[in-house]
Amino acid sequence: MGHSHNHSHDHGHHHHGSKNKKALKLSFIIIATFMIVEVIGGILTNSLALISDAGHMLSDAAALGLSFLALTFGEKEASLSKTFGYKRFEILAAFINGITLIAISIYIFWEAYKRILSPPEVISGGMLIVSFIGLVVNIAAAFILMRGDKDDNLNVRSAFLHVLGDLLGSIGAIVAALLIMFFGWSLADPIASVLVAILIIVSGFRVTRDSFHILMEGAPHNIKVEEVKNALLTVSGVNNVHDLHIWSITSDFPALSCHVVVEPGTGYQDIVTEVTRVLQDNFHLEHTTIQIDIDGQACDGNHCN
Repeated sequence: MGHSHNHSHDHGHHHHGSKNKKALKLSFIIIATFMIVEVIGGILTNSLALISDAGHMLSDAAALGLSFLALTFGEKEASLSKTFGYKRFEILAAFINGITLIAISIYIFWEAYKRILSPPEVISGGMLIVSFIGLVVNIAAAFILMRGDKDDNLNVRSAFLHVLGDLLGSIGAIVAALLIMFFGWSLADPIASVLVAILIIVSGFRVTRDSFHILMEGAPHNIKVEEVKNALLTVSGVNNVHDLHIWSITSDFPALSCHVVVEPGTGYQDIVTEVTRVLQDNFHLEHTTIQIDIDGQACDGNHCN
């Protein structure tokens, strides 16, 4: 029997982490500052579209702050009690962000329902000014986050979706303000809120689903377990592969462990070297743990099937 562990990450994670932290920090400052303006504007103009957008901006500020803390925590060194450090905190933050988006959208639906039944008076001029400023602020925040690593980092992506939902909220508020201003259509305010809430709940569901998948040790979506197993079986000297596990420590940190069954008398270290190369070259799996089993020897436990 033999065992090998390989872990060869490059310094790219530090570069991405620093870039993501700067993007999140700057976006947090912008969003938190304007949130106060929008809360006041929503109350003064009696606009649900603005108030719901302000509520979403409050969650944005919390989400961005939480995401920033997650990346900061994720850089902490591993310890004997937390052998992977705090990297998983990043996924937990994304999960909380997703749940928050869903909860906020449900609140907006309820408020919009009450306003559709009894449309209140809305000060459209003030609503238009505040929502236009909000649009500019959200475009700036979204641009900053797009320069981060949002495609590969689930936490940055969840923060980006928060801001994107807010941007759409500002557009909805602008359209509603114009309809009220020129046509006196008060229902435009709650209807705009409902449309934005639908977009928010879809985004929230996706982030929640993806983060839950990682928390449940699911295989990364871009890696097919069956393809990995078939690739390992092509390595000379490998007769079987079992107890194969592929999961993500965090959104851009996949890991693998498996048992490789080899013929007796085979050069075990050579096989481990070749298996490691196949995993790195074909699937970009760098954090791998390979257990060598000799063919013909019993494997104890149901998990070996």
